[in-house]
Amino acid sequence: MTQSTVTPSQVRIALLLRDEIALLDLRHEAAFATGHPLFAANMAAGRIALEAEIRLPRKDVPVVVYDAGEGIITQAVDQFKTLGYVNVRVLDGGLQGWQAAGYELFQDVNSYAKAFGELVEHRRHTPSLAAEEVASLIARKANIRILDVRRFDEYSTMNIPGSISVPGGELVLRAGEAAPDPETTIIVNCAGRTRSIIGTQSLINAGVANKVVALRNGTIGWTLAKQDLEHGSGRRGAIGASENAKANARDVAYRAGVRRVGPEEALALQAQTNRTLYRFDVRDAEEYAAGHLPGFRHYAGGQLVQEIDMAAPVRGARILLSDNLGVRADMTASWLAQMGWETYVLDGGYDGALEIGPPVVLPKPDPSHRYRRPYEGTDVATAAMQAYLDWEYGLVNQLRRDASHGFFVI
Repeated sequence: MTQSTVTPSQVRIALLLRDEIALLDLRHEAAFATGHPLFAANMAAGRIALEAEIRLPRKDVPVVVYDAGEGIITQAVDQFKTLGYVNVRVLDGGLQGWQAAGYELFQDVNSYAKAFGELVEHRRHTPSLAAEEVASLIARKANIRILDVRRFDEYSTMNIPGSISVPGGELVLRAGEAAPDPETTIIVNCAGRTRSIIGTQSLINAGVANKVVALRNGTIGWTLAKQDLEHGSGRRGAIGASENAKANARDVAYRAGVRRVGPEEALALQAQTNRTLYRFDVRDAEEYAAGHLPGFRHYAGGQLVQEIDMAAPVRGARILLSDNLGVRADMTASWLAQMGWETYVLDGGYDGALEIGPPVVLPKPDPSHRYRRPYEGTDVATAAMQAYLDWEYGLVNQLRRDASHGFFVI
């Protein structure tokens, strides 16, 4: 049977116009990380039955699939059709066709979130300190507090000595408890660059009284500077917002163009079945499990910004965020809006019936097919770490060459 095709130029036009489109790379994650279009999302052919209905909630959404000549297209298209997807087309020429059309290929995973983070630092001159400077402050017992914005499991694997775990979406909500003295310098770190840049800029945007800086290059930079890491730490930052944090977070969201809706308006969004609507609860997993709004999938705010291509592969879709305290949804939404998403925050809704139960977690790919991030684990070669940093440094120029992103920075 002849498959319906679409040209690279037509895909690019849809992306530029912000029409809904899911551009899906059918290769294994490790192959995907070697090069793909900026807004492509990875959905390996062998995982379609597992992932499609969670990541592509609208069955008539435009889906465009490609490979790099592996011969997996026909089977993948059949799988989508079996699941009820009615608008699936094939990228003419596959990955090679995209490149032959003169369009950029981006390496690694979560590439456009990482590129956006580099653009934020470039335009806002987000302050940072080198590992050696931070190590000197620790040795002198300076008035600092180091906040690690990665997932807790990443933090517990290895962390900067003395740091505490405050995942990125929680920063503005918990910074006041972590550093109540406005004279304390807050140092934000992740594994590499993106989450520490976004976290640092979040606190600055929200107007915290403290001086805030990023640990330049995160645990990678720390390791390359031959500094020691702690392992197995369990320190977590408690909820405690700085003065005016809630109002300031709402203002940040407003300046980014985020829209606010009540429960009735949210139902109206949901009723527009010709548009894809992603609904995410951006609180931590324990809060979500204790009671969440029906239909909202859990995705912690900091990780949602970092992994938006995984969470929401339909570029041009709408995103609705919920958070009973508001601050996390506002800050998360502010970043998604700057990344070009039509983003809404739900006001209220938690006084009604809530669902109880843990988040749905998709299993990770087979280790042989999974891309090994150069910033995870404790046995990564220093050459790989440095190469990763060098790649990140070049992302701003690559965005300029690609010229399709539509990002802005407030």
